[in-house]
Amino acid sequence: MHMQLKRPCVVAAAVASLQCLCSKAFVQPFSQHRAKQGIWPHQYSCKSTSLPVQQRARSYHVSMMTETTSDTPPGRKDEVLAVLSAVMDPDLSMDIVSLGFIKELEISGEDEGRQVVTFDVELTTPACPVKAQFQQDCRDLVEALPWVDRAEVTMTAQPVRDVSDTVPTGLSKVATIIAVSSCKGGVGKSTTAVNLAFALDKQGAKVGILDADIYGPSLPTMVKPDREEVEFVGNQIRPMTAHGVKLMSYGFVNQGAAIMRGPMVSQLLSQFVTLTSWGELDYLVIDMPPGTGDIQLTLCQVLNITAAVIVTTPQKLSFTDVVKGIDLFDTVNVPSVAVVENMAYYDAVDQTVFKTGLESNIEDLLTLDGDELSAAAAREGLASPPQDETALRAAVIAEVMKKRASTKQREYIFGKGHQMRLADMWGITNTIRMPLVADVASSGDSGIPFVVSKPDSDHSESYSQLAEAVVREVAKLKFSDNDRPMLSFQPAEGTVTIETSGGKQVMAAADLRRQCRCALCVEEFSGKPLLDPASVPENIVPTEFAPIGNYAVSVKWDDGHSSLYPYKNFAMGYKPRTKRPELSPV
Repeated sequence: MHMQLKRPCVVAAAVASLQCLCSKAFVQPFSQHRAKQGIWPHQYSCKSTSLPVQQRARSYHVSMMTETTSDTPPGRKDEVLAVLSAVMDPDLSMDIVSLGFIKELEISGEDEGRQVVTFDVELTTPACPVKAQFQQDCRDLVEALPWVDRAEVTMTAQPVRDVSDTVPTGLSKVATIIAVSSCKGGVGKSTTAVNLAFALDKQGAKVGILDADIYGPSLPTMVKPDREEVEFVGNQIRPMTAHGVKLMSYGFVNQGAAIMRGPMVSQLLSQFVTLTSWGELDYLVIDMPPGTGDIQLTLCQVLNITAAVIVTTPQKLSFTDVVKGIDLFDTVNVPSVAVVENMAYYDAVDQTVFKTGLESNIEDLLTLDGDELSAAAAREGLASPPQDETALRAAVIAEVMKKRASTKQREYIFGKGHQMRLADMWGITNTIRMPLVADVASSGDSGIPFVVSKPDSDHSESYSQLAEAVVREVAKLKFSDNDRPMLSFQPAEGTVTIETSGGKQVMAAADLRRQCRCALCVEEFSGKPLLDPASVPENIVPTEFAPIGNYAVSVKWDDGHSSLYPYKNFAMGYKPRTKRPELSPV
């Protein structure tokens, strides 16, 4: 229970400071009216106290919610915490003070003069995609206080702790396990797994990659390790390393063919996974073997997989495999948080634009000299044109051809993909589309991942976006208050009750059944309804509700049908947290 403060002066000052900063700081808006009432920001922004991370909140948070008198104004640490409570975590939807992110808060300097404020912001992961913005927002807000000379903000992350006594020793300090999977080979799964791992490493996380394909290991070819020989620590295998990322593959241990039957492979893989000493890792990326059989189920049983990334291509046949992959992980209670469509398109030079008028342009340039040639160089934007006329003419012609060649025509070789279908069936909005790029294949063959060899390319940025999406979804799964809608069935009324943070709604079970958009009820690509609403009996009964990832629910019916519903399609008031909130004026 929160107690109302009688002295709102500090909050009023914080509000005034925020008004001049709201255009650039990522803050939670709160009104002067509430400040004048003496209500601290986190008294109404803190929606829940059930988050695991909140249990680690520092004791000084409590002092902000105790009653004070007019003779006892809040201390300066409380002033700092008051303004910092306006900074919101976009994935957990709570302020960083209530979440316990503020650590080691110290104030130094003369009591009467301007002082220096130092503190740490301890995030849930070192790969937080908005940590730079957090740091800037915290600095701006604190330095806006009239008595602060400067603020020194250090960004840290929670240390990796032993996960569980039941986890194999080698995995005991691995915080998060991400499975990268596909149901068919040749779709770029290993390329995605490797570049995802190195993109996470680039964002500051401790990362490892496990190549779990015994029959066809790819990691030894795609990533050249720093050392060639496998080392052992006691009875455990020490992972190889490359560019700061830990690696392990059966291909490092045995370079020959793995000629063995399925049960033997499952047993070998189980031992291989558990005997690798990974040490402290923020993320372990598993390059899963293709398929949905015994080996995949063994991995899901041995490893405490946090989330899955499904890799596919845009063809209709591949979408069928996406469905199988999501169903596999749903069976073992692993949420699928993103889908990568490789070979989604190809950017070719638009030959029509390239050739149109090119010959006449070059002929014109060949006749120019003196001031006219200099003017042409200026039009083409040459930064440092050569002084020699022949060299200048060649540079202008080269620039003209370069600009023509940069005019791209996007070609969808395998179709335009399944983004809408994925969002419609499962609510998966994290769909990353990767084009056909020759350099990606050549990087894999050279042993240097693409995000390492070409870190500033557009394609590397796409892998960074995938890494950010995975980090956000994992944070919601592990640390966020469960804001998924809760569904329950009332047999007497034949209705389904849907409870969200925005309230409660009731709908007939038959109406919910008629909204099903699975492949049996809606034509896969045209979206044409296949289900006749009149064929659904009014007394149909849902027998089971099960969440699918963060954004959808599976419902089993007494007629044997299973439905998939994204929450956004039927739950009124449900707003999935997929993007950073926009700033609002104070």
